[in-house]
Amino acid sequence: MTPLAIAQELVAIDSVNPSLVPGAAGEAAIAGWLADLLSHAGFDVQVDEVAPGRPNVVAVADGARPGPIRLLCGHTDTVGVDGMSAPFAPSVRDGRLYGRGAQDMKGGLASMLAAAVAWLEGSRTGAGRVVIGCVADEEYASLGAEALARRWTADEAIIPEPTGMAIAITHKGFSCVDVVTHGRAAHGSRPADGIDAVLLMGRVLARLESLDRDLQSRPPHPRLGTGSLHAGRIVGGSELSIYPARCSLQVERRTLPGEPLDVALTEVGRILDQLGKSDPAFRADVTLLLARPPYAIDADHPLPVALRSIAASVGREAPMTGMSFWTDAALLGAAGTPTVLFGPRGAGLHGVDEHVVIEDLDTCRDIFVRWLAR
Repeated sequence: MTPLAIAQELVAIDSVNPSLVPGAAGEAAIAGWLADLLSHAGFDVQVDEVAPGRPNVVAVADGARPGPIRLLCGHTDTVGVDGMSAPFAPSVRDGRLYGRGAQDMKGGLASMLAAAVAWLEGSRTGAGRVVIGCVADEEYASLGAEALARRWTADEAIIPEPTGMAIAITHKGFSCVDVVTHGRAAHGSRPADGIDAVLLMGRVLARLESLDRDLQSRPPHPRLGTGSLHAGRIVGGSELSIYPARCSLQVERRTLPGEPLDVALTEVGRILDQLGKSDPAFRADVTLLLARPPYAIDADHPLPVALRSIAASVGREAPMTGMSFWTDAALLGAAGTPTVLFGPRGAGLHGVDEHVVIEDLDTCRDIFVRWLAR
């Protein structure tokens, strides 16, 4: 199958992450399709649940001679589909494939699968071992990549995230916290009896806005820019005529190499301490929800150097870059597998017009085949 044909099949399968959208389909159906494809191609395939109904697919094949272990890894889940009229009806227009997951990252996943099948067809004269990892839950907590990294390491790995045909050697991390302000419930007509937890959170929001301005005014990382934060979700109050006793705010802080995993906990905790000292009635607490580290590999490491040369051999310039989003590369790298990101162009990441450039699917396949056959 061509990369486009595979991508169309993948987009047509609902694999929305249920940790993001309660009751969503998850990765079971797409894992079954991938397992069939790779088994029929001749790979030794394992399907492992990393959580109930959340499987990884890992496929392994050996060449004719000993050699390095190379890993191609892509995630199978997507974000939700709010606002999309036909998210699982892949549409080809103007050289682009549209649909949920087309860019992130079923297009890149299709290229790596097509490359793996092509490599195996010629492996009688090839060397080394190829591992294909199709992992669950990257869009939330990366349970799939965690499980893969515990069981498999490789000499080199590529994740075909949508990098715009550049070689990403670094990406940001994130540190997420939950902030709760505590008020006191009372009738809306009795201000002396109540404390408004939502208004207390307003003080926190003002300080967070100031912190974000400070983060974005600092000297930027050469490939990643600056750190940042945003208020992702806020919930507070129960009824119009009741002073709200509780308000909850979830904050995401994007991090740079060198910053600690719990940096958001430290920064927000400092804000809450300052507010508490200025007003004894202010009560709040903060807890760490989820954090993942940034990732970086040296630009002169043999993996990105070789990949750049291979891209040039098929007529594509592949500059070194960094990505603002987090990826499973951080987990693979922490487990000892040198990893880069390289994938097709596209646009509409997580949006209603998500698409991938079809020409790049073929080019990525060709580059991956040459990398596997090195």
